[in-house]
Order: sequence, then structure tokens, then C-alpha cells
Amino acid sequence: MASVLIVGASRGIGLEWVRQARAAGDRVVATARDEEGLQRLRELGAVALKLDVMNTASASGLAWQIDGYAFDQIALVAGVFGSRTTGLQTPTEAEFNTVMQTNVLGPMRVLPQLVDALAPGARLAIISSRLGSISLRNGSHGWLYRASKAAVNSVLKDASLVLQDKACCISFHPGWVRTDMGGADGDIDVQTSVAGMRTVMAGLSAADNGSFINYDGERLSW
Repeated sequence: MASVLIVGASRGIGLEWVRQARAAGDRVVATARDEEGLQRLRELGAVALKLDVMNTASASGLAWQIDGYAFDQIALVAGVFGSRTTGLQTPTEAEFNTVMQTNVLGPMRVLPQLVDALAPGARLAIISSRLGSISLRNGSHGWLYRASKAAVNSVLKDASLVLQDKACCISFHPGWVRTDMGGADGDIDVQTSVAGMRTVMAGLSAADNGSFINYDGERLSW
């Protein structure tokens, strides 16, 4: 039985991760922004914490909410896609701020709050995207989202260096998942994505620290 923290669990990948972890008997703490999301987490048997990564005060208050916990596994899932652009359409300032603050600043706010809540040998994952890879890139749709995921991969890499004696830190590509964000045309369902990532997390070793990994275990190029 593991102790698990899921940040951004009100729907989609995060909610399914809570569901599978609870079904496996894990102790789960999970976050959501609003009461509706928090109630869904409680119904699954998770300890539900209110957290909005877009809000400085909310994010900085996470540390005291998890004081005393020692998590074996942590997944930072919260994210947004933004405009479905197909070329070089300039995002509005509001769009840019929403995507970058959620996908990049959010993890940068949360990660420092987690340092004292890591169990020995902890595994920590940020849900990124293959769309954030520079070397694997073959299209430009959603270029703001792509930029945010390239940036959060950098954040993860830095975290892996700082925390290398405390946790194994990785970026995940969850696959193209059929969720509200991924849409109905995705390659896989959310159950397959999360089951794969949980299996990968369970098998991580120190040698995997700072890696970019597909939900099925394939190593990806930055």
C-alpha cells in the first residue's frame, strides 16, 4: 500500500489516477479547485484538498496541508491546452498567461512545497506531453501548449537534479488520451493511459531520474 498525492484530480487523467490508486488500496491525497471536484474525490475515498495552482496564496498553502505526510508517489497533473491553433496565430496575453501559469508556473509553485513530504525512494512525475518535445516535433498545432510543455520539461529536469537524493523525478507523455482535453479522437482511453503510467512509476529506479517517458515505458527524446 503506497501513499499517493495527485495534484489536479478533479477530472480526466487525475481523477482516473485517484480511482485506480484507491482500487489498489493506496492511501490517496488529491487536489481540486472547487467543491464539485473535491466531492468527486471524497466519493472515491481520497483525502481531498482545495488547491488552485493559478493562485499564489493557494499554492503556497499546500505545504501546511500536507504537513506530516510522506508520499511514495506524486503526480502533478493539472494542465490546460489553450487555443486550438494550427499555425503561427499569436495568442492573446490572457491566453498566454492562463496556459503558462497553469502548465509551468503551477508546477514551479507546487514543487518546492513537496520537498518535506517525500518518502524515502519517492517517485515524482509531471504530466507533460510528447508535443513538448523539440526533437520529435513534426507539426505546429497548439504551439502555445507545445511551448508550455517544453518549458515544464525543463522545470522537471531541474527538479530531478535538485531532488536526486530524495526522489526519482520524470516527465510523462500520457498518450493521446480521450478526455475533455484530448478529445474524442484520442488513441487510447484514460484507463489505459493511467494504468500504464502507474506501472511505469512502480518500476522506476534511480537510473530513470530526469527522464521523459511514454505511458507504456518507452523513453522519449527531449
